[in-house]
Amino acid sequence: MLVKKFEWICGVDEAGRGPLAGPVFAACVVLDPDYKIAGLADSKKLSEKKRDDLTLIIKTRSIAWAIAFASVEEIDQLNILQASLLAMKRAVESLSFVPNKVLVDGNRSPCLDFPTETIIGGDNLVPEISAASILAKTARDAEMLRLHHCFPNYGFDQHKGYPTKGHISALQKHGPSVVHRRSFSPVKKLVERMIDKL
Repeated sequence: MLVKKFEWICGVDEAGRGPLAGPVFAACVVLDPDYKIAGLADSKKLSEKKRDDLTLIIKTRSIAWAIAFASVEEIDQLNILQASLLAMKRAVESLSFVPNKVLVDGNRSPCLDFPTETIIGGDNLVPEISAASILAKTARDAEMLRLHHCFPNYGFDQHKGYPTKGHISALQKHGPSVVHRRSFSPVKKLVERMIDKL
C-alpha cells in the first residue's frame, strides 16, 4: 500500500525520569491514520489495566513502534535529561523506516536527522505521543517488576523506583543496589554517609 507524504508521523515520549532506580525508557509510535485508537491519553492519567489494554492495541494496530532505554550507568554518566534523550534517539532510530516528522513530548528533543518538533504537554494533545507515553510506561514498569525479583528488599514492584517513604526507608536499611542511580541526591547522600563511616 502506498503511503502519502507526511503520513508517517512519529510520536515520542519517555518514562522514568524521576525514580531513584532503574533505567529510563522511551518509546516511539507511528499510528495508522485509518485506525483510531480510543482512550489514548497521558499514561500517568490511566489505570494500570487501561495502560496494559492499550499497549496491546497500540502494538497490534500501529504502523510501527519501538521501545528503547538508557541504563543506570548512562544516567549517572550523562545526567537524566541526556539519558532520556538518548533513549528517545535509540527508539526512533530503531524504526525500519524514516518518519516524515517526529513529535516529541516536552521542550527538548533528541538529535535526529529528520524534522522534529517539541510539544509541551504533547502526551495529552497528540495521539502519537500519548501512545508512545503508554508504551514507555508499561515497558519500564515491566522492567521494574523484573528488577524486584532480583532485588526484593526495595519494593520496586510497588513504587517502581520512585522516592516513596517506603523506598527511602529500604534504602537506609539496605543501602543502594547496583540499579540505584548514584547521581540522584537521596542515593548520592546515602553513599557519601556510608563512605564517611568507613
